[in-house]
Amino acid sequence: KNILINGAKEVFQRSTSASAVTTDIYSAPDRWKTRVGDTSEFTISQSSTTPDGFANSTKWDCTTANTSLSSGSFIIYEQRIEAQDLQHLQYGTSSAKAITVSFHVRSNKTGVYTVGLFANDGNRQIESSYTINSADTFEKKTITFPGDTGGTINDDNGEGLRVWFWLGGGTNFSSGTQATSWAAYDATQVLADNQVNLADSTSNEWYITGVQLEVGSVATEFEHQKYCDVYKDCQRYYYKSGDNSPSSEEWFTGVATNAGRGFYYALGLDGINDRAYPALQWPVQMRAAPSVTFYPGRNDVTNTADRIVPYNGTDLITYTSSPTPYSNGITGIFLGTSVDSVAYAYQIIADAEL
Repeated sequence: KNILINGAKEVFQRSTSASAVTTDIYSAPDRWKTRVGDTSEFTISQSSTTPDGFANSTKWDCTTANTSLSSGSFIIYEQRIEAQDLQHLQYGTSSAKAITVSFHVRSNKTGVYTVGLFANDGNRQIESSYTINSADTFEKKTITFPGDTGGTINDDNGEGLRVWFWLGGGTNFSSGTQATSWAAYDATQVLADNQVNLADSTSNEWYITGVQLEVGSVATEFEHQKYCDVYKDCQRYYYKSGDNSPSSEEWFTGVATNAGRGFYYALGLDGINDRAYPALQWPVQMRAAPSVTFYPGRNDVTNTADRIVPYNGTDLITYTSSPTPYSNGITGIFLGTSVDSVAYAYQIIADAEL
């Protein structure tokens, strides 16, 4: 029933912490995007500070403050939902369905915050304010948004709907009246006049977990899923070889962060210029043909992006040009190389995020 993925903050393929965040990135956890258009900086991390019934939350920690946001500043935490998964909402018809977002939130900074929806295909928005009343205490919030009879969500693999949590914003986003009904997107109508600025002190923290978006006007109990099911849902948008845990095995170097134990290998083909043709099928069908980054598959080679490791007898040869997949799609990748070797080891990141 939960339209969102990883609402309980369980899966962290990239890392469990991202520091000095100052831009648009997918960081921690999977499927949740951090957007900081400001001079302030935050550390976004996995936290065990949670309400009852949850093991993880996401923590925002202000590490560089800005007490006076510029007019165009924004601080946003959001998830973008694939359009073809939203056809049952019937947007653009008289039967458009209401949806309810519920979540557990905590901060030392009490006051008014904003959560809203942005419909990409129709360029439309609806916003709502919520209040954190008690400092350093988890509070459950529930907000119902009516269906958008005047909007549209295309039946494709692009972005259909964006759920965004605003933690601060400049006057460009608050000079109008907050759009509490569906309307054409107008940046000035996103925030209430008294929106909190989470960046105004390095003592500020903000936690969130148990985020659920469901059809109807009633928030039901959070839908806990098996970890493996959430993991597979995340892999449609981002796949990293390995198991995301530190390794004691010498052969594995991990992907990008030296953590994880997954690698792939392929054998060369005799008589065809010693070419190797490693083929890899993604664990699940990805949303679109992903961008791909390769890393070495041996611990005695510097873990540098755009490298694979050919091995020929006792000689170690580093592949110094970026491998270029000549067949890369939603189901897998087919890579051609021409290094004089009989075996190749590599690790891989595939990114098809919205």
